[in-house]
Amino acid sequence: MKLNKFVASVPTFLVLASTAMAQDAPGTERTNPVMDAFKNAGTIGWIIVGISILSLALIIENFMTLKRDKIAPPDLIDELEALFDEKNFQEALDLCESERNYLTNVVAAGLAKLGHPFETMQSSVREMEDEESVKLFQKIGYLSLIAATAPMMGLLGTVTGMFVTFGDIAAAGGSVSPAQLAGGIKLALTTTIFGLCVAIPVGAFYFMFRNRVVRTTIEVNAIAEDLFERFRTAKA
Repeated sequence: MKLNKFVASVPTFLVLASTAMAQDAPGTERTNPVMDAFKNAGTIGWIIVGISILSLALIIENFMTLKRDKIAPPDLIDELEALFDEKNFQEALDLCESERNYLTNVVAAGLAKLGHPFETMQSSVREMEDEESVKLFQKIGYLSLIAATAPMMGLLGTVTGMFVTFGDIAAAGGSVSPAQLAGGIKLALTTTIFGLCVAIPVGAFYFMFRNRVVRTTIEVNAIAEDLFERFRTAKA
């Protein structure tokens, strides 16, 4: 009984083996899925590729500039604290005007109101903090825009590909082979994949940079306000 089952299974095994050998045969042409995806990307797919290159440049640029040492260099903090302790406020203002960054812009705004009541200086400092924070958030906001736009571009490509596919079906009177529909379907799938491959990592980088901006601005704002706290004490 077992021998009969084995004999019966031999033809099936040979068919599967021959199919596998045919697929792996030296003369069989294999298609690189990555290259195939780019070949079937279409206009919208290549637009998404261009957006991905732009997003990569923005990510690298944000990595280089959105650092605590760039926004508020430690040496500059020490120098400002020393000048404030020595009450060399004009020299501190000159330093802020020569070294333009987040911290110096905030400190310069406060020093510009020197001689006014403490509340006026504090208000000027906080207004500049808000302005500088907005600039940083605008800088990383492009990544948020790309993360939201890329899937929509992919969806547009999907709709376009399906439109082409159904156009081919209508032109053929409803009798078409799968090979005739492959182009439109590939276009639809490729743009969707491209859009998601751009949106997912870019969205992750956006949230990472946003958290970095929030954390860094809070720290730098505290340093700037601590420098001007002595004017409150002097008034008291």
